Amino acid sequence: MVMDNIQFNKNGWQNRNKIKCANGWMYLTVPIYNKFQQRIDEVKIDNNQNWRAKHWNALVCNYSKAPYFKEYKDFFEKIYLREWVDLNQINYEMFYFYLDVLGIKTKIVKASDLKVEGTDTMRLANICKALGADTYHSGAYALEVYLDEKIMTDAGIKITLQDWHCPQYQQQFMKAGFVPDLAIVDLIFNHGPESADIILK
Repeated sequence: MVMDNIQFNKNGWQNRNKIKCANGWMYLTVPIYNKFQQRIDEVKIDNNQNWRAKHWNALVCNYSKAPYFKEYKDFFEKIYLREWVDLNQINYEMFYFYLDVLGIKTKIVKASDLKVEGTDTMRLANICKALGADTYHSGAYALEVYLDEKIMTDAGIKITLQDWHCPQYQQQFMKAGFVPDLAIVDLIFNHGPESADIILK
């Protein structure tokens, strides 16, 4: 389930992520035109900034010696040669690529295609019911931030919480130590087809 039309979070992860570098980690951020309370599907990319070249150069600089960089570099080079307009467009392109690399065959549904009503937790409950789901799997932080457990329970939806701990794996620049919870590119450049097994540990 891709929540592709919820409110954009300015300081979240919808337009940025972290990669490994010699000194620890760095952000890769897609610059956007930020409007108050806009939805993700309304977010436009600011192509007046030279972000695509910066991203590509950062990947080459930090991962060119990684075991699987050559295998996946053509995809990323094409990504950064293209001028994107909407944030959702580039996010989808990368998202489906990562699913393919990880061998994930699960059917993907976009919230914008469901046309469900409600806001916040009520909307989540309605989405679960529209998909025939009886359980909502969530990060534990959601109960503190946005998820109303009573609304889900009243709708007949059980909540299970993910207890995520990043598995350690071989990265570049290991003398600087292991950096957890980086963008998925860090894992696939270093471990390729083994990446899904590492995550599932």
